[in-house]
Amino acid sequence: MKTETIYIANLKCGGCASTITKELAEIAGVSNVKVDNETDSVDVTYAETVERSEIVHKLHHLGYPEATEENGLLLQLKSYASCMLGRINNLKN
Repeated sequence: MKTETIYIANLKCGGCASTITKELAEIAGVSNVKVDNETDSVDVTYAETVERSEIVHKLHHLGYPEATEENGLLLQLKSYASCMLGRINNLKN
């Protein structure tokens, strides 16, 4: 197992963190996800069989690209949708 910190864009609130945590935890081999809104980062613990690119791709798909990637309007809109879903899921719990 290894743990890596990935710095991302578009992280706004607990709704974002909820969606990121839920979605990354669904990747086989990911054992722990911790989102830090203060530093715009995600700490991910995963098995050696998981490729880092798979995690980064999932974050990008959700609208949270790595901080070094281009962050266009489409990604920003995706992040708002992911944030909204996370907030709704937080209300259910």
